[in-house]
Amino acid sequence: MTQDPAQRIAALSAELSEHFHRYHVLAAPTISDQEFDRLLAQLQALEEAHPALKRPDSPTQRVGGTPTSDFPTVRHAQPMLSLDNSYSRQDVFDFDRRVRQSLPDEAVEYVFELKIDGVALSLLYQDSLLVRAVTRGDGVQGDEITANARTIPTIPLRLRQPGINCEIRGEVYMESCDFAQLNAQRAATGEPPFANPRNSAAGSLKLQNPNLVAKRNLRFFAYWIHAEGGDQTRHSECLATLGDWGLTVPENKHCAALADVFALYDHYAATRSALPYEIDGVVIKVDSLSQQERLGYTAKSPRSAMAYKFPAYQARTRLLDIHLQVGRTGAVTPVAVLKPVPLAGSTIARASLHNADEIGRKDIRIGDTVLIEKGGDVIPKVVGVDPSERPDDSVGYSFPDQCPSCKGPLTRDAEEAVTRCDNPACPAQLRRRLEHFASRNAMDIEGLGPAVVEQLVEKGLVKDLSDLYELKVEALGALERMGEKSAQNLLDALDRSKEQPFDRVLFALGIRHVGATVARTLAQAFGSLDALCAASVKELEATHEIGPTIARSLYASLPALPALDRVLYKLENKAALQFEIEAEEAAPASYFSSKTAVITGTLSNYSRDEAAALIERLGGKTTSSVSNKTDLLIAGEKAGSKLAKAQALGVAVLDEAAFIAQLKEAGVA
Repeated sequence: MTQDPAQRIAALSAELSEHFHRYHVLAAPTISDQEFDRLLAQLQALEEAHPALKRPDSPTQRVGGTPTSDFPTVRHAQPMLSLDNSYSRQDVFDFDRRVRQSLPDEAVEYVFELKIDGVALSLLYQDSLLVRAVTRGDGVQGDEITANARTIPTIPLRLRQPGINCEIRGEVYMESCDFAQLNAQRAATGEPPFANPRNSAAGSLKLQNPNLVAKRNLRFFAYWIHAEGGDQTRHSECLATLGDWGLTVPENKHCAALADVFALYDHYAATRSALPYEIDGVVIKVDSLSQQERLGYTAKSPRSAMAYKFPAYQARTRLLDIHLQVGRTGAVTPVAVLKPVPLAGSTIARASLHNADEIGRKDIRIGDTVLIEKGGDVIPKVVGVDPSERPDDSVGYSFPDQCPSCKGPLTRDAEEAVTRCDNPACPAQLRRRLEHFASRNAMDIEGLGPAVVEQLVEKGLVKDLSDLYELKVEALGALERMGEKSAQNLLDALDRSKEQPFDRVLFALGIRHVGATVARTLAQAFGSLDALCAASVKELEATHEIGPTIARSLYASLPALPALDRVLYKLENKAALQFEIEAEEAAPASYFSSKTAVITGTLSNYSRDEAAALIERLGGKTTSSVSNKTDLLIAGEKAGSKLAKAQALGVAVLDEAAFIAQLKEAGVA
């Protein structure tokens, strides 16, 4: 008898889900790709003919779905903490010692896991059905990307055991072969390559079209579970349970002693390049869940686990040339142009040389065979030279005395290692200044990225910052890959940026040594750009938290440079940017009123700038050093010497939990 549509859809869904599991999780397929595609096509046709019968865990969701316009922010039920990490074997001994001291007279065993170099993801299952996927974000909240997560074949749409309510955490990653294929495709279409598999996985998860995500061959390793009514007592049991439920877990071993951990670490350090995916170290976890709970957490990390990182990959190659890059403040950085060489999952053709002194100290010459490595397995740098392979006609490198962009003279302050171009009209500086001006922490101008900036400068449409606010939709629409709608969106973003407060405008100007915190301090102290420009060096130095270096930089930049003066005039009078602070209501009475606070260590919920802004909003002020005038110390993780000094001086100390409690009491947390 022919099955009715509902029965056939149910049967096909179950059959295809089983084949997904066998292919992607067990690596043991039982049918051909052609047969699988035939069954999937049958299911798609049935679902299109009977849309009401489409199941929430249908295998057809693996191939994508409707594009989304944004990713909602979701708060994690429990913070997704990071792990303490180290490259030192002694630090692993110290970790083991702390664990055993905290668990006296108890046997301690560990689980050893490979540390996948990917992107952390949280999965929520209700009644065994995947209902939500959220990125780690800042650890407290992340982006909800459920539609994209459904396309990852090693994430079950329905767990293989019924009735499970749980959260599962793990790592999204891309295998090395898929990464190489993706970069080859991008090169063929003129797109910039991804730096490494981790970056490609992160970028793929943020694509707004799930159909494109489905083509990226992302994968998922699960390593943590919190389930209602779970009866597991050991982490090793949790990993086995995850496998039973249809997930893949990282390679792992039970270790009765630390010697077993080190033996496994040495094995994988020597053989990691043979793995199909990238790992940047191993994770060591206390196996007993009860012991994990009693060991507890710091503000940032669990005390029951740590990451033991591998040394950076190194490679040898030929130095073909040295190019100079000019930054927004005129700083000129030498960059090594290399014979392309594979290193840690990517092909390296350029590496930083830092400055002229570094080139001289290492005696780096064009034509040399050099040793390069990825600092933290991310940023390539030249770490040495093999003089035995140096050509006979080699000559030492002489740092140029002309800017590579504008051909103006290069100068160097005797107190700095940096060489600079002092021409404010230098095109290379202008590009970097525009990018900084548009950045999120400055004017936050969406759509004004490097590609658009490059065209604006190249075509002469923008010669200084103020020209941005005189752009017309016709000129922007004529740019490559722009179009009228994108042009109008950029003009709208420029118009919105006019509402940014004075401190962000001041930061956006890109004055040397004036970061976001300094800009806020100056805005509050002087109130307007006119007052700031009129201030003497002595008056600037007398300002709270402003030292001689910042004062001299401000004095030399604001009133003295005619080119900048003209730009400022146009930004204030024609573009109507905010060049003075708005009148504010008196700060509400709070615990922080009239107190001088110092923030030290790492906070998990706020950056230091964010914490300082909240304290100042509540009537306090912040400084960077502890003294007799300090009323309060906010102590994050690894507070260090400032905490010791505060305790010696009798200064009140708040840990992060107490700090947040005070913020909540004041109604700002």
